[in-house]
Order: sequence, then structure tokens, then C-alpha cells
Amino acid sequence: MIIDYYYFILVLPALLFAMWAQGRVSSTYAKYSRVHASRRITAQEAARRILSDNGLDHVQIQRVNGNLTDHYDPGAKVVRLSDTVYNSDSVAALGVAAHECGHAIQHARGYAPLMLRNAIIPVTNFGSKLSIPLILLGLVLGYAPLVQIGIWMFALMAIFQLVTLPVEFNASARALATLERENYLEPSELRGSKRVLQAAALTYVAALLVTVMQLLRLVLLFGNRRRD
Repeated sequence: MIIDYYYFILVLPALLFAMWAQGRVSSTYAKYSRVHASRRITAQEAARRILSDNGLDHVQIQRVNGNLTDHYDPGAKVVRLSDTVYNSDSVAALGVAAHECGHAIQHARGYAPLMLRNAIIPVTNFGSKLSIPLILLGLVLGYAPLVQIGIWMFALMAIFQLVTLPVEFNASARALATLERENYLEPSELRGSKRVLQAAALTYVAALLVTVMQLLRLVLLFGNRRRD
């Protein structure tokens, strides 16, 4: 009953918020994907110009399957745009493409939060795979230090997601500034791109909230076990 209590009080509301945030991204993108930019430039063309203007001609742009699967790959130095974005001239698509270019610019400029996030990815991946098994094993064996190690490993995910927030916010700020400065979008169109990027940013906030609530639940459960 303790597990259910903490889950329903802490984790479930965070999960519901995350689901709402994800739904808002989809609905906001769908709305503004129907609003075409007056310049009729595609997301791929805009991305190529943004990268070139920032001295990043070596960064490639590739099309990737899926819907909103857009991302920047720092290892390959490739901006990957999804099927629904690549050839679209909507204000939503241009916002997404400019955002991913923002990550490429961050990488080239050595933006500290991005460098930190990239550096801790291997440790975070390791911790995410072992944290729950270690906690469960520690509880079964009644060995508290093992549980503590598992919780600390789980905490690494929260740290990673916390570092991700300024990375995403900064990429969106760079994107909107570029779209406005270079007149890729009219002011009214820019508002649509901003709403899409704000909705996307909210999903990262939601992901952090879910992880923090899960972490708090684990800490409280472990504390109860110790008192027992």
C-alpha cells in the first residue's frame, strides 16, 4: 500500500502532466504545420542557410523517418529532419529546423551546458540501466548500501534532464532570433513558431518532473524500509 500511495500522490500526477505536454506538442505542431511561411522556403532550405551563415557548411542535413523525430547528432555533425518537417514550408517546420540548427551552433561554439550534457551521457545511460535492478536487489538482500547506490544512479537521470533544460531553451531562443533577424518569418508567423517551440520545451520540463517524482518516491520508500 505504501508503494501505491507514493505512486498515486507523486508519480501519477507527473505522468499525467507529461502526457498532457506531449499532446500539446502534437496539437500545436498540427495547427501551425498548416500555416505556410510567406517566403515559401522549406525547412531544409532554411536549415542549410542558417548553418552556412554560421560557418557550418560541414554540418550535413539528412531526412529521417517519423514524425517530430528531428534532432542534431553531435557525433556525426548532422542535423536530421523528420519526414513531416524536411520539405515543409510551414512556420512549425521552420521553427523545428531552426531549433536543431541551434544545437549545431551550440556545439560549434562550445556551449557549456551542451558540452556537459554530452559528457555525462555515457554515465547517465549506465546509471539508468542499473539503478532499478540494484535497488530491487538491495531490498531483496536487505543490503542498504546497494539500495543507496541504485538511488544515486537514478539521480543521475534527473541531473541529465536538468542540464538538458538550458540546452533546449537556448536552442529555441537562437532559433527564434535567427528566424526574426534574417526575415525567414513575418512577425505573425514567428508567433506560431514560438508556440511550437514552447510546447516542445514543456515536454522536457515534464520529463524532469517525472524523474524527480520517481526519485523522491524511491527515497521515501527506502527511508520507510530503513525505519522498519
